[in-house]
Amino acid sequence: MTRVFDEDLEFGFGTRAVHAGQRPDEISGAIMPPIYQTSTYVQDGLGRHKGFEYARTRNPTRDALERNIAALEGGLHGIAWASGLAATDAILKLLSAGDHVLCGENVYGGTHRLMVQVFARLGLGFSFVDARDVDLVAAAVTPQTRMIFIETPTNPMMRLADLAAIGELTRTKDLLFVVDNTFATPYMQRPLEYGAALVMHSTTKYLNGHSDMVGGLVVTSDEELAERLHFLQNAAGAIPGPMDCWLALRGTKTLALRMRQHDAAGRKIAAWLEQRPDIERVYYPGLASHEQHELACRQMTGFGGMISIELGSLERARTMVESTRLFSFAESLGGVESLVGHPATMTHATVPREMREAMGLTDGLVRLSVGIEETEDLIADLDQAILAAMR
Repeated sequence: MTRVFDEDLEFGFGTRAVHAGQRPDEISGAIMPPIYQTSTYVQDGLGRHKGFEYARTRNPTRDALERNIAALEGGLHGIAWASGLAATDAILKLLSAGDHVLCGENVYGGTHRLMVQVFARLGLGFSFVDARDVDLVAAAVTPQTRMIFIETPTNPMMRLADLAAIGELTRTKDLLFVVDNTFATPYMQRPLEYGAALVMHSTTKYLNGHSDMVGGLVVTSDEELAERLHFLQNAAGAIPGPMDCWLALRGTKTLALRMRQHDAAGRKIAAWLEQRPDIERVYYPGLASHEQHELACRQMTGFGGMISIELGSLERARTMVESTRLFSFAESLGGVESLVGHPATMTHATVPREMREAMGLTDGLVRLSVGIEETEDLIADLDQAILAAMR
């Protein structure tokens, strides 16, 4: 019997993560979709084929990943890309020269770089605003504004934007609402339910979860936007290879299990860090002390494993990140292994210093991506590294 759960949103999240968008291989019965490692497809005749002509345009492994993540977000269409930034690039290509984008000021540094160093040169206008304040967002809208682009929670300051309020704002002003949902994942937050038109992910991070591929994905329920993005996917060609798609699809099968552990460990470690007198500040929406904790409880079902801490100086930050044993000092996040990073010199190095400091992104800020190792082992590792930094 063939089990088909494609686009069936009645099943629970964990069930959809395992089954949605895919089925056992019709030829062999293989439970995992095959890796279709091909560049082209033999056609039956002139104008007659099986739906596949050339692998840039479509690939069955990529199709399965796109359907799977679309189902997890509660959307109808998924469009996969070679990286998260390739996904953002495609979203911005929906606009035309002269259009204006209103962006949350605390976004991934690569997003900021792409906007101000690439697309601004091509005629798009950008303004960056504190998206925590919906009134500020509304006041920054201009007659040329066509898109509002936000992350929530943000990287690395863990700020939140009120999805329902901004969704209502974009609806009334007929703006395209885009949400980078990489940190929360669809397990903890589904922006389409709050009015977002497009939800994007770096599949490199939690969706894959194993630090062994790079990719991006955009989900929408809007038929016209999906058609335009599929056109860009084929026209520009920034597609993921079938192996990367297969790896991400393997990762989503355990997304629910992994996110539960990331969340449980993140909550415990954040609470432990907050009690330490040698930590100046802990940024984590799961803490009652977080200024937007109530909002986090309202629009998220969990708080995840991303934590940022303020150590007070570059020297302390350097000593800490170089002293951890289980937390590996590396770019990226969202894998099964714990990582520690220094945003000011890594992910946000291209953001102007004055803009970083105005947000509180100082040289003393350290970002933690809490993995799925034993929580007590992670706490012990952080304890010895922080003590080393404070000597």
